[in-house]
Amino acid sequence: MAGIQERYERLLEAGLALAGDLALPATLQRIVELAAGLAGARYGALGVLGRDGVITEFITTGVSVEERAAIGHIPHGRGILGVLIDDARPLRLHDIAEDPRSVGLPPNHPPMRSFLGVPVMARGRVYGNLYLAEKQGGEDFDAGDERALTLLAGQAGAAIEAAQLYEEASDRAQRLEAIREITTAILAGTDTGELLELIVGHARALVGADLATLALPVDDERLAVEAADGLLADELRGTVFLAEGSVTGEVLRTGKAVVLADAASDGRSAQPIVRAGVGPAVFVPLAVRGRTLGTLTVANASGGVLLRETAVQLVETFAEQAAVALEYARLQGELQRLAVLEDRERIAKELHDGAIQALFAVGMGLQGSALLAGDPELRDRLQNAVEELDRVIRDLRNYIFGLRPGILADRQLDQALQGLVEEFQRRTGMVAVAEVDPAAAAELAGRAGDVVQLAREALSNVSRHAKAVTCRVSLYTDEHGGVLEIDDDGRGFDPSRPTGPGQGLRNLRERAAGLGGRAQVDSTPGQGTRVRVTIPR
Repeated sequence: MAGIQERYERLLEAGLALAGDLALPATLQRIVELAAGLAGARYGALGVLGRDGVITEFITTGVSVEERAAIGHIPHGRGILGVLIDDARPLRLHDIAEDPRSVGLPPNHPPMRSFLGVPVMARGRVYGNLYLAEKQGGEDFDAGDERALTLLAGQAGAAIEAAQLYEEASDRAQRLEAIREITTAILAGTDTGELLELIVGHARALVGADLATLALPVDDERLAVEAADGLLADELRGTVFLAEGSVTGEVLRTGKAVVLADAASDGRSAQPIVRAGVGPAVFVPLAVRGRTLGTLTVANASGGVLLRETAVQLVETFAEQAAVALEYARLQGELQRLAVLEDRERIAKELHDGAIQALFAVGMGLQGSALLAGDPELRDRLQNAVEELDRVIRDLRNYIFGLRPGILADRQLDQALQGLVEEFQRRTGMVAVAEVDPAAAAELAGRAGDVVQLAREALSNVSRHAKAVTCRVSLYTDEHGGVLEIDDDGRGFDPSRPTGPGQGLRNLRERAAGLGGRAQVDSTPGQGTRVRVTIPR
């Protein structure tokens, strides 16, 4: 009787202790230790179940750190452990190995015979299972042990629920603060690169991970790590890798998160983070309005702790909100660009309709005066002034062409591209050719200004970096819409390296994305470069 009384007093103390601890990891460890002490077991464990019924955390007592490392991966939930997962009722065994449902113990696992397991529940929800093995003295666990452990499991379920609610509230507050900082940075006009770094920094801090990266598409086949924080961040940032065969590419294609216990051992993870030596990782899509912008990855170092399910959920929620913030930043940038274009249009119109017409009138007057002048020297001086005014008018027209590509200096798109290429040839000495399909130019007339600016940006890259002899600008249509191509026979570069005409290419991609299209860059060292911009109908 005294033993039973003592046991129930310990249960009462355990309930009070669990109720006073809201830190979930500490709560889980205390539950296991209390269970083992209550039933006199040498070994104890608590398997926490994820959304799919698989064990996501395995907290133990009685097993040393070295023994756990030798055993390796946490149990998957098969055999006797799987019995409790499938049928949430207490289970007592004399010898685990004798049960036909047993699949045996993994290598390096301590020998275990007697077994007691009970589900950890609260308000009908199963949070996991408590497992005890090897009752001291070589005896079997009895009905009293089962009742005591069942009572403790009930208290543990309530404690876990309270701790999770507290953790969720804390995570929500931290997440909202992170989103507030990101939103403030957007409103302050923070550079896109800095904004991405802010996102990965907060993602890593939210779950206490070793590394966080953010990858965005470069083209149809490649991805680039645009931002990184934590483990080997400087080496990873700017790395370009193939989407095919990578977890990041799969997440981008499917729009679904992927959680890995060990990224380095996964066949799909042929990507930069493996070189950083990561183990447990979660890959989450940055999606908004049905469109996946990129992928956010949060990981721990190889051999590090697994990311808890609550951490995965937190990263997923944060990624959803971060994607909205990124889309807002893109739209804000587009609005600013349109405001600048409108202002340039206004200035160009004033120059075209005001200054040029006034200069033209003055030139006509001077030319008439030159015809009437009797003094040859005065006539020559007036004629020189007229020629100077002509040069000024030509310069102003060129300025208007740059300020207001929508006007296209009184030219159609095909004429404007031809003029742009001719001016590029005069300025650089490079042999430049324009091949423009009139039907394509007519179809893209409403976007003529954007097409000209894209061509101008690409030609600027050629003149600054290519060291080419010839260059060609082509405009045509395919089944998807308009296609603008600029290719050269210059020195080329390796697109997978972070060096090269990075800012110019980024500008091209951003302009193309703003039109709902995509800019693809193909280049090989010594074999030239081709820029292909698709503009959907």
